[in-house]
Amino acid sequence: MDFDWKALVKTVAPTLATALGGPLAGLATRTIAGAILGDENADTDQIAAALQGAKPETLLALKQADQQFAVEMRKLDIDEIKLANTDRDSARQREIATKDKMPAVIALCALTGFFGILAVMAFSTLPDNAEQPFAVMLGALGTLVTQIGAYYFGSSAGSAKKNEMIAAMRGK
Repeated sequence: MDFDWKALVKTVAPTLATALGGPLAGLATRTIAGAILGDENADTDQIAAALQGAKPETLLALKQADQQFAVEMRKLDIDEIKLANTDRDSARQREIATKDKMPAVIALCALTGFFGILAVMAFSTLPDNAEQPFAVMLGALGTLVTQIGAYYFGSSAGSAKKNEMIAAMRGK
């Protein structure tokens, strides 16, 4: 079929259209099919045919499905943050309960390695063939240092949420 039904979805239901281009494409397709055809198992040709001759009621159903989809995705995002926080907290509680020093040792080794490689790169001349491996090591250790900071001091998810709320209150 030549009708570009995804372009119509992009106009009427932008959240679903975004999901169509990613790992949630199957869920988005089922949501669209369920909203406009009442059958989540309808194929894309059936969706295209239904949208090609779409009546206002069909477009309204698609828009409502988009809004509900956005709400559900937001709920999942919050749950993912809770899961990450719970996982991090259980690791901290385990460390306290077992008096395990290994996470702290690993953290100190990673920090020493990161700043050691950074110092070598900043204050010495490396052979031409060594610059890229050092840069890769620095990047990997930088990621690890970020994760260590999140483990010991918390992630920036709460800070990002606070910034969003402040911007919303200011009307930006």
